[in-house]
Amino acid sequence: MSGADAAMTASGPPDLDRLRQKVIGHRLPGGDFEVADYERWLGHDAMLAPPLPDGVLHPVWIMLGALRGMGVEIDELVGLAEARPEDGVLFGETTLEQHVPLRAGVRYTVTGEVTDLTRRVGRRAGMMDLFTFELSIHDPDGALAAVSRQTFVIMRSGGAR
Repeated sequence: MSGADAAMTASGPPDLDRLRQKVIGHRLPGGDFEVADYERWLGHDAMLAPPLPDGVLHPVWIMLGALRGMGVEIDELVGLAEARPEDGVLFGETTLEQHVPLRAGVRYTVTGEVTDLTRRVGRRAGMMDLFTFELSIHDPDGALAAVSRQTFVIMRSGGAR
């Protein structure tokens, strides 16, 4: 039985202290990504983004590229916190840090790790865990190009969804 399945059969949410010890500092496998120029064009067109110099990616590609290259699927990522996407996993806070503009046709590498897990209780939403991870994007020479910090909100009890 997987960790997420075990959590779902338990009588309550997973123990926060045990989960924090398990996930904080967990390094993601990482990988790489490259955005083709046609994807750049389609993305900019769909977002109605203002024109950018040829080959330059919109900053939203920091998040999209980092998620593409983190080396795990979203369901595996939230599974670390003993949850499943269908349990009610929402995007929380996103912070993008751009050191240099990302460019189409460049293969970037991604490294990452889980940085925090906290529990909150909302009056209407009930209990939730805030699962935070950081993904660093490096250019082909190994220099840090950008960082994407994401917090997923994992619903742990009934309430508004």
